[in-house]
Amino acid sequence: MSLGHTCVDVYQGAVAALVPYFVSERAYTYAAASGIVLAASLLSSVVQPLFGALTDRWAMPWLLPVSTVVGGVGVALSGVFDSYALTLVVVAVSGIGVAAYHPEAARVARVASRGSHTAMGWFSLGGNIGFATAPLLVAAVVATGGLRASPLLVVPALAGAALCAAALREVKAPLAATAAAARAAKGTGADDWASFLRLSGAIVCRSIVFVGLSAFIALYVRERVGGGGEVAGTAGLFVLYIGGAVGTVIGGRLATRYSRVTVVRWSYAVSVFAVAGVVLVPGPLLYGCVALTSAGLYVPFSLHVTLGQDYLPSRVGTASGVTLGLTVSVGGVASPLIGTLADATSLRAALAPLIVLPAIGWLLLRPLREPAGPERPAPAPVEEPPCHDHPARAASAPAHDRRSDEEG
Repeated sequence: MSLGHTCVDVYQGAVAALVPYFVSERAYTYAAASGIVLAASLLSSVVQPLFGALTDRWAMPWLLPVSTVVGGVGVALSGVFDSYALTLVVVAVSGIGVAAYHPEAARVARVASRGSHTAMGWFSLGGNIGFATAPLLVAAVVATGGLRASPLLVVPALAGAALCAAALREVKAPLAATAAAARAAKGTGADDWASFLRLSGAIVCRSIVFVGLSAFIALYVRERVGGGGEVAGTAGLFVLYIGGAVGTVIGGRLATRYSRVTVVRWSYAVSVFAVAGVVLVPGPLLYGCVALTSAGLYVPFSLHVTLGQDYLPSRVGTASGVTLGLTVSVGGVASPLIGTLADATSLRAALAPLIVLPAIGWLLLRPLREPAGPERPAPAPVEEPPCHDHPARAASAPAHDRRSDEEG
């Protein structure tokens, strides 16, 4: 499931990586190119809760390989058509495929992990790796063969569909049991909407900070480090992404020792000081603040998903769609506001309000309590060998059993 997640999220990062080639080969304006990115990102995020609601109503594990292929085919066709309208359509279709994948994938991954927070951390890490490696894949294909070579980008989708199909065969029985438990939970009042909404509000704060830094950290590091130019900015962006990958794995491990709510709260608290360091600390120390910020924002990433699922046990798909999609898309919507403020003042002044957002998230998380998670399956009963195989047990066996053995 983690490797399949990598193959799917390649297509979330691939659309942005294709923008320079659209501009150079087709002479798209920056506005036209950004429209393509917006079509993919908004659809892949905003539509996810809809697919989550559908998977809550009907079990649709087949959606995983199908949506993986749809996501890949859309991006693969984006370089084939000269028409801007058709390019926009196929990229939007790719976004829908990505949106259809995540809610059901999060549910299946949770079943496959048997409630392990560490395993869910690896599942989330798979998506992060896919997003980060997308520019390399696009460069390898399109930089050498041009946009006409884009059909080759379908290869990860085919691999991901095969991985999803293999995973589904392994968890067929547990999936059925989980679906039955979710149906039993409906109407029992088990869903804790108040806690789920508080959690979602905190995720929105986290999303605005991370997406805002992703958009502007390269430019900001170039201003603050002094020297290094584009290399310094690229290094800052790399640190932001690699810190997120490490933080995702650490979060799963910490949750095995402490409660998820405790880990998430501390992560948001640390992020307040880390983001303040990004805004206020000059020179090379800025890289350390960026790394700490990235880790603080990504330690709770997979824990957000499992907490949301446990707060809404009868609507796991909806919870996954909101925590993975809708709340994350808000960060992209807020980025233009940061850019507008930076144009009016300075980039440092525009990033300063981001310090407050993790603190707001921490305040929202304070009243939360650890929800009941899915129970691990009980071990299979071990059959006891016959008493006469062990003299000590044979001696303690009922008399009529011993007589039967002697007569035999």
